[in-house]
Amino acid sequence: MTTATRPNTERQNRSLVGRDPWTIPLEEIDLAHPGIWQANEFLPFMARMRRDAPVHYCPSSAVGPYWSVMKYQDIMTVEAAPHVYSSEPTIGIVDVLPEYSLPMFIAMDPPKHDEQRKTVQGVVAPANLKNLEGLIRQRVGAILDSLPVGETFNWVDLVSRELTTQMLATLFDFPFEERHKLPYWSDVATAIPGAGVVDSYEESLQILQECLARFSELWRERAARPPGNDLISMLAHGESTRNMPPREFLGNLILLIVGGNDTTRNSITGGVLALNENPDQYQKLRENPALIPSMVSEIIRWQTPLAYMRRTAKCDTELNGQKIRQGDKVLLWYASGNRDGDAIENPDAFIIDRPRARQHLSFGFGIHRCMGNRLAEMQLRILWEEILQRFHTVEVTGKPTRIYSSFVKGYTELPVRLHPR
Repeated sequence: MTTATRPNTERQNRSLVGRDPWTIPLEEIDLAHPGIWQANEFLPFMARMRRDAPVHYCPSSAVGPYWSVMKYQDIMTVEAAPHVYSSEPTIGIVDVLPEYSLPMFIAMDPPKHDEQRKTVQGVVAPANLKNLEGLIRQRVGAILDSLPVGETFNWVDLVSRELTTQMLATLFDFPFEERHKLPYWSDVATAIPGAGVVDSYEESLQILQECLARFSELWRERAARPPGNDLISMLAHGESTRNMPPREFLGNLILLIVGGNDTTRNSITGGVLALNENPDQYQKLRENPALIPSMVSEIIRWQTPLAYMRRTAKCDTELNGQKIRQGDKVLLWYASGNRDGDAIENPDAFIIDRPRARQHLSFGFGIHRCMGNRLAEMQLRILWEEILQRFHTVEVTGKPTRIYSSFVKGYTELPVRLHPR
């Protein structure tokens, strides 16, 4: 089940696909419309907005009016002010009806956010990551050794999806034979109804209730045992999480599943694509594998797996000369900040030995900075270390298929062929 689909006529009519980003009236730019993201036409629109409307107001969209924050420094300013720009009620642009919304700590403000985040962040603490490294390497090796050499196959399914699924099962200590339920639930949670995965929010919630039921069984098992190092055990024993109501438990599960799945999965695919589009950088990597850690950061910047995060203004305020009213939606476009030439030199180039490569916005900034950033970097580092030991080239043989979303910047297909060393 995938989140890619052919947009219907109504969607196409509202889309910016095929429009000239440099002549379209600014007020007609609706950057959150998924069409230009699936068509991979979003970059010039972001460049226009950074130049002409770095804090841009879209007066009309399918989900109502909203602000877009396009520049690196302005995004940092908003991220550093959670007392002004709230993460509640949601981090996505759509205001979901209360009966379909799920509380989760990424969409909470302090102090509750801080308490719940603290409970689970031990799973990605340095000591635990060190313990996981051997297991990740073993599983990466097994996946790569099972791939067909010299034949075309879908990298997303056989590598990106499978590796992140195995990693998620490890972090949750989820039954390994059931692991493929995890990315399915992740896709359901992030899908736009009618875009190929679910037809409605009712269907989405119904499927996620199955997720809750399975995890509730595991919760009861873990709660009856001494505390362990997996995420379910941490939630079941944590002071601020063990008495969570079921919807909040489900919300935090979905957050941890999506956080561990979509971001890494799409960076694994995006890295292969970026190296194929920049063969000089691929050759540089072959000649100097010590560049892998720096390259991993550049892949994550280049891909920006989550294109934006939403905040909601708690009060009337001003940002870069624009007056924002209490209750306004404010989208922080990480995908644009990561291409801002005032903050990142030569931002449209993919450079694997870029100085200060970790100075990107893909993990966010401030109190909501991605909890699993070091785990994501470690997975990608190990993957590329193991790829270089086995293959001269992971050759992209056709165009990628991108998902219909402006939030998750991802892929369903990338046809590749492996060439051994």
